[in-house]
Amino acid sequence: MNRRQLLITAAAAAFSPRIAYAHQGAAVESVAPPVTEIRPHRIEQLGRVRIDNYAWLRDPNWTEVSRDTSKMQPDIRAHLDDENRYADAVLAPTQTKQRAFAEAMAAMAVGDIQAPATQDGPWEYYLYVRPGEDHTVHARRPVGGGDEQVLLDEQARSQGQAYYRILQAQPSPDHSLFVWAEDIEGGDRHRLCVHDLTTGQITVSDNADAYGWEGLTVSPDAQWLFWVWRDPRSRPAKVFRRPVRGGEDVLVYQEHDSALFMSVGRMASRSHLFIRIQGPDLDEWRLIPAADPTADPMVVEPRQVGLHYQVESWNGDLVILTDADDAIDGRLMRTSPDAPGRAHWRDWVPYVAGTHLLEMHPFESHFVRLQRRDGRLELVVSPKDGGADRLIVFDEAAYALVVAPGQAFDSAALRVILSSPRLPRQWIDCDLSDGQRTVVQTQTVGGGFDPANYEVRRLGAPASDGQVVPVTVLMKRGVVLDGSAPLLMYGYGAYGVNSEAEFSVPNLALVDEGWIYAIAHVRGGSEKGRSWFLDGRRFKKRNSFTDFNACAEHLIGGGYGSAGRVVAYGLSAGGLLVGGALNLRPDLYGAAIAQVPFVDMLNTMSDADHPLVPAFRPDWGDPLADPEAYDYIASISPYENVTAQAYPPILATAGIRDDRVSYWEPGKWVANLRAHSTSGAPVLFRIDMAAGHQSASGLSDQFRQMGLFWAFADYSLNALNRAS
Repeated sequence: MNRRQLLITAAAAAFSPRIAYAHQGAAVESVAPPVTEIRPHRIEQLGRVRIDNYAWLRDPNWTEVSRDTSKMQPDIRAHLDDENRYADAVLAPTQTKQRAFAEAMAAMAVGDIQAPATQDGPWEYYLYVRPGEDHTVHARRPVGGGDEQVLLDEQARSQGQAYYRILQAQPSPDHSLFVWAEDIEGGDRHRLCVHDLTTGQITVSDNADAYGWEGLTVSPDAQWLFWVWRDPRSRPAKVFRRPVRGGEDVLVYQEHDSALFMSVGRMASRSHLFIRIQGPDLDEWRLIPAADPTADPMVVEPRQVGLHYQVESWNGDLVILTDADDAIDGRLMRTSPDAPGRAHWRDWVPYVAGTHLLEMHPFESHFVRLQRRDGRLELVVSPKDGGADRLIVFDEAAYALVVAPGQAFDSAALRVILSSPRLPRQWIDCDLSDGQRTVVQTQTVGGGFDPANYEVRRLGAPASDGQVVPVTVLMKRGVVLDGSAPLLMYGYGAYGVNSEAEFSVPNLALVDEGWIYAIAHVRGGSEKGRSWFLDGRRFKKRNSFTDFNACAEHLIGGGYGSAGRVVAYGLSAGGLLVGGALNLRPDLYGAAIAQVPFVDMLNTMSDADHPLVPAFRPDWGDPLADPEAYDYIASISPYENVTAQAYPPILATAGIRDDRVSYWEPGKWVANLRAHSTSGAPVLFRIDMAAGHQSASGLSDQFRQMGLFWAFADYSLNALNRAS
């Protein structure tokens, strides 16, 4: 920071209100927040002009800085360090509470086996965490008993790394290899790792720039590794094939449209490899036959805007899950692999309005589909011989249901993972022939946990336009609903992603402290079908914000909380939700937690070089080309719509290497909030100098972060006094 900047900062700090805090009756020394220098930056776009006072927080060499943070501009780095110091100073009185929350979570997360073993051929594969450690061990043993073989020891490989996360860990079909994608930088750029289980040698491809999310698979003959490469802008751009035990990469497919994502995988029957190209408004699948893994990929149906489809192989056919012909919630069709195009698709499971088809899971003797009806997940099992379908549902008021990964195609049972906000995960085998259910294992939970001590409710909050927004509530049984309990409400509401009512140790740790935890299933997700997503997308995005506030009002009206004692919590696009809701009704909330929040919406969507912008223009609009989109985004973007009103205490976070929601988005938002808020409440910004969009994968890392969030929420409602 140069002399002029120091003088400006010092002068501004002298006139900024100092915040007084009290903690458990004891005064804490006043702390002044950093003052972000105003450097007006004029932006002219589509005949419109805006001034961005804090645009300078974006490092001009961001591409380099994302790989090497030591190259960050000194004034920006100094400001971020000041933000961390200020946040630490304000949160100092919460250290004991942070540790208590994290310790409570650790006490509940006991037990070494994370999931029951899954049989695949002659082996049983399983995962566990050793006592006192927080990273997973991937292992196997022979069916019927025998010595354990460690396939991947994440704990050992994480040693000495400031950040560690793995994705796509999997055995090869012949069980001779174990492969995974590994991120040791925090920027979602993965290196490829291959463990030869015969020799014990682990080969690592450094600087592969692999796309880890569904971007790695082994061919059915176990001879080839297929993987997705990310370009310098972090976009998945090419699919490569290489010999599994080392050799030159061969380009299999290159995608030239930067608005599309790619993934690779194997079909459950192992009949084909696939490359899936997808965007918000289209799909295209390319298949490679298992019998010829070096063949050119064959297109199933060429991409067409407005047509979504997924493909599986079963009983000699390709099964297509699609929204073709206005089947907005999905229908199933079948075709021959020799004639895969849409002209040859024939009806199998017809479209039923309100029944949202989500996933396909083929087995040798049965075909399983996961669907959502009336907001509840259910499974339908169709026998190969053409007999009657069987429905699998569960009795909880709200629950999450997942088909366990890695199941053998010839299995006679379907393994599902059932949980609810009060019920730990249960691995249940459902006999595909007669439907009989067997609980294989229940997640171990320590700390005196008893599910009978908790209650889950599913409510409906009336929105301003007459829609009813689902709300899931977790609370201690017997809580008096008189508005006195502190309430934390989580929401996401974007990209059609659902906020499932699943089991969460951090949420239980919060509820054990007397809180009520709620999930607002706002429009923008797909909890009520695809139309629920479309009604919270693009020019209808404001519905997500008003839905969130309607949920808060409904909960307050029912005695689950009271105005000013509700904490809003959102992650990523959920941060956009929280920021938008706060701008409309800050009086409802006593605090807000915005984790890596997407709050600088207009500027980000105007950045054609951003890795995600081309892909998500259909979801948000294109303010570079469409005046209507510009005006609408400008009217809802949290950063631009901060006004002079009383905002509650806010904690925003960022990861310095995040290329999805870059650190300057919450940084600018925080600065604007401080400049406008009339409440005197603190606005905090914590930047993880080692992470990207995701935190490290260790349990202790996760519990520390959630302990911070919960302690901030508790402190905001119960101990912070705003200076007059």
